[in-house]
Amino acid sequence: MSRFRAEPAPPGSRPGLAARRRALTRLPGPDSVAWIALAAAAFTVSQLVSVPPRLGLSWDEVVYVSQVSPHAPAAFFDPARSRGIPLLVAPLELVTSSVVALRAYLAVASGLALFGSLLAWRRLRPAWQLALAGAMFGSLWVARFYGPQAMPDLWMAFAALAATGLFLRAAGAVRPADDPAGPGARARGPAGWPLAGLALAVAAGALVRIGDAVFLAALLVLAALAVPAWRKVPLVAAVVAGLAAGAAEWVVEAFLRFGGPLRRLRLAGAEQGGLGLHAGFWAELRALNGPTLCRPCTVGVRYPVLDLWWLALPVLVVLGMLAARRAGRLASSALAAACALALAGQYLIGVDYAAPRFLLPYYALASVPVADLVAGVLARTSPGWRSEVTVLIGVILVAQAVVQQAVLSHEVAGTARFHAEYARVAADLRRLGIAPPCLLNGAQRIPVAFYAGCASTPDSAGARPPAARSPFRVARGRFAVLEWPHERPPAFARGWRRVSLPGAVPRRLVAYLPA
Repeated sequence: MSRFRAEPAPPGSRPGLAARRRALTRLPGPDSVAWIALAAAAFTVSQLVSVPPRLGLSWDEVVYVSQVSPHAPAAFFDPARSRGIPLLVAPLELVTSSVVALRAYLAVASGLALFGSLLAWRRLRPAWQLALAGAMFGSLWVARFYGPQAMPDLWMAFAALAATGLFLRAAGAVRPADDPAGPGARARGPAGWPLAGLALAVAAGALVRIGDAVFLAALLVLAALAVPAWRKVPLVAAVVAGLAAGAAEWVVEAFLRFGGPLRRLRLAGAEQGGLGLHAGFWAELRALNGPTLCRPCTVGVRYPVLDLWWLALPVLVVLGMLAARRAGRLASSALAAACALALAGQYLIGVDYAAPRFLLPYYALASVPVADLVAGVLARTSPGWRSEVTVLIGVILVAQAVVQQAVLSHEVAGTARFHAEYARVAADLRRLGIAPPCLLNGAQRIPVAFYAGCASTPDSAGARPPAARSPFRVARGRFAVLEWPHERPPAFARGWRRVSLPGAVPRRLVAYLPA
């Protein structure tokens, strides 16, 4: 019989209660997927808090949403667009046309997409480092601004980030020597699923942004051919198959509506003002803190001090690759940087106007080597100073997030006022008798028509369509041409009644109504 007896538990206590309390207050380990989930959840919550749920639809959103919404006839789908966003919003739009529901749906969906795209890198980086990359990307005003909007650029960013990570995993990226799994241990999991995921990610990118997906796929195929360890037929086949699957609808539509893929490309290029060498870099710098579309980009640089992070980003990416080299992760960091550059290059030197959203894929991929830089700095800091350095890095990141929040608040306020005018113009037109079925032509016709429940013409001021299939007949005479006061209406409307609209975007519009 033992000489020692267990001490009785204090009255009212339960065995293991203290241990459970300690477990609840203990932070997740550095490689816990909880960190990634936390970053994705913070991204969604920040959208719901910072972007008004009743923010009206923009011109581009109307084009995408109207393709599947029963609220109004579909707007003209121009040759530069892809059908991925209509597919994304279709499940909700077929149930409700509520803009509040749409914003909430996309905010949650974009948070899940961020989680999934970071998870694609799960065995290539510690989870805390991936969460840091996600938090840095998610703190950008442009990422949070477009998270709840039906626009393609953010979704292309998620597809590119996921495709790059899955490419590396399918290629059998080797873990560094300091990895807990041991030197040379390869990414765990079935060998087939990263290839399938890679194909799906590339296909998703092609569905939402065909031009960006071509650049991404070309860079990944080039990497597979250039690096001997990645020179595997299944890897190239997965990229090509994903691109072909995602682009199939675009190609079919090109034949059905635009006379073939080459003609569709020429039409899309003409819409962008002609593709070629342009100083898009300067336009993107001027538009960095707004406006959301700078075309033509004649504004000056707004808040130059707030642009420093953007100018420093390429330097941080290079330093991040050097840090990744010391950690044995150079190949994966360099591939992320190369894909980022490939996706940004077409906008920095290929077009003569700017929109901050164009660079979202660049920011998403660049966040990986920047997180490598942070990890490298912490790894090379002596234990006695590590806490202080961690706090300093945290302060810098929080300061950047605060600055981004200020820019976001400014852009949201201006956009909300601008989009609210669409509803006011639609209400003015209803008072003038323009109600469904109806047809609008002229300035701002696409968003105003959607708000009014009308159809819109493809051309802003073109000749009236042929009488045999005239939308004017379909509209039963409820037709209006919208123009700015200083613009002349089309020839066929110059004898019509001219009415100034009290609510107009962004200044007073004039409606021409059949006499």
